[in-house]
Amino acid sequence: MSRANYDAMTKAELKQYFLKHRGDRAALQAYLDRINQRPLKIIASPGDPDFDEKIRAAIRQKLENGISSDRP
Repeated sequence: MSRANYDAMTKAELKQYFLKHRGDRAALQAYLDRINQRPLKIIASPGDPDFDEKIRAAIRQKLENGISSDRP
């Protein structure tokens, strides 16, 4: 499989491919590059008194916007 094919995969597809082909170092590198392109946004800390509401609001926003974090 060539690098171009890794680029055509979604993050989930690339992860599944790597899990099935653990010896494919290029697939691992492609996956690591992909997940490092978009750092995760911290919504709330566990000790935050508004933790539950912040999580619910983030989920609502994601559902309303129809955002898929799976594509770059």
